[in-house]
Amino acid sequence: MLFDDDQDDIRSDKGDLFDEESNARPKPKEEKKPKYKEDDPAYWEEEESDWEHLKPASRAPFWLWVIAALVVIGLIIGCWIRYFSPYVEDATQYGYVENIEKRGSIFKTYEGTLIPYRELMDTTRIYSRDFIFSVEDNKTAATLKEALYNAKPVRVGYKKYHATLPWRGANKIVVTSADTVSPDKILPPEFAPRKQ
Repeated sequence: MLFDDDQDDIRSDKGDLFDEESNARPKPKEEKKPKYKEDDPAYWEEEESDWEHLKPASRAPFWLWVIAALVVIGLIIGCWIRYFSPYVEDATQYGYVENIEKRGSIFKTYEGTLIPYRELMDTTRIYSRDFIFSVEDNKTAATLKEALYNAKPVRVGYKKYHATLPWRGANKIVVTSADTVSPDKILPPEFAPRKQ
């Protein structure tokens, strides 16, 4: 038969199924010593291992600080680009001031509208939009008011930001400089006023 006791005895005598080491009983495992924390008095009574000082310290808190610092730096750079760094600088626009007024509940800023001369003189396209802006300082606002009252064309220098800030004005376009210009310099020759 397949599972005959006599055959099993014969095979075990030959020693071809198992070697002697595998038949030996496993050694009992040594019990692990409990690890005490520093606030436990037994911690200070333990013998220190000769190799304990060679164990690497945990790097998790270090990497958490590095990641947190990178996130903070990324937020600062993002806020700087969004609110304080203009994406258009030293730009110029010519036109006529339609209105300028001081507005705001807490932060009073000058807000105005300029009709660009290109929009006035272009007969092929439909009028698209006014140039709506905030003014950086009082001197520039006074120059724009004077041009409004005298119906003179102006040249304004401006910056364009991604977002507005309450103390900078209600618009993304901030006018930094303004001066009046002669109409014959900004208008095409066929539309320039004729001197009499």
